[in-house]
Amino acid sequence: MEEASGVLRKGFLVKRVREPSPKGRILLDGCTITCPCLEYETRPLVIKLKTKTNTEYFLESCSREERDSWALDITGAIHAGHPVQVQHLHRMKNSFKLPSNISLNHIVDKMHDNSCGIKMTPNVEQGNTYKETFTGSAVVDWLISNNFSASRLEAVTLASMLMEENFIRPIGARSTEAMRSGNLAEQFLDDSTALYLFAESYKKKTNSKEELHLSILELSGTIVKQGYLVKQGHKRKNWKVRRFVLRAEPAFLHYYDPTKEENRPVGGFSLRGSLVSALEDNGVPTGVKGNVQGNLFKIITKNDIHYYIKASSKAERAQWIEAIKRLT
Repeated sequence: MEEASGVLRKGFLVKRVREPSPKGRILLDGCTITCPCLEYETRPLVIKLKTKTNTEYFLESCSREERDSWALDITGAIHAGHPVQVQHLHRMKNSFKLPSNISLNHIVDKMHDNSCGIKMTPNVEQGNTYKETFTGSAVVDWLISNNFSASRLEAVTLASMLMEENFIRPIGARSTEAMRSGNLAEQFLDDSTALYLFAESYKKKTNSKEELHLSILELSGTIVKQGYLVKQGHKRKNWKVRRFVLRAEPAFLHYYDPTKEENRPVGGFSLRGSLVSALEDNGVPTGVKGNVQGNLFKIITKNDIHYYIKASSKAERAQWIEAIKRLT
């Protein structure tokens, strides 16, 4: 209560509490950040910062989500004076663009490397001990750390390809059940409780019956678009990741097996007289097997052969449909 000019006034006084001074600080200008940092096998939630004076700091988060969120914000702060780089970082967070020259054999060979490969350890699930295994989240961290993927979405897609092509396989109830669920987007789990191991024979042999005799003419066209899509097989109706290459003059669409070292298509067809259209995103369309929904489109050749293909997003699907329509 205070008195002013003979008038009594009532009110509250708020005492300002000074915030404690920081115990230390890190100058981010010129810093480099490593996330995930795999220097400590048993500490997967660590971020490494290295200053321009070569001082190293190791910061540990409570979860992978928190770790990745901090890493993105710190990287943004490091490049705060470069808005174009900051925009690029935010785009990369949810990017889905695998390099066109990717080789699954090369990735698996490096995963097996004793010095820089993925670390295999005994893991316990529901009372069962599995030797020489690794977790789904460890695979994703390793793919990002070794620059095979720019985001967790890309890494999960790559890991799904490795599993689909029998380079790695699930072990234990959680990962096995996910693979059997039939939902393509959730077959590989970015999870520290989902276990995987290397398949006994991770280098598949080429089946001579599947050799495709291609004329020089159909491969001589100009490449107008290429990228990774998921295609439904004609016989077993299973879904596999394929690298698609769209060529003009003559108009052909070829698809490649990313597990094969040789740059040779495993299939392809002429686009002349073909029809291409988007499929409904609600429910499983007619002709599509498995619980695969969303971002699907269909190509019907002039010989009435139906191809069912899945893109990673509506925007990517629209781009492929538009590019193909120009050549039909």
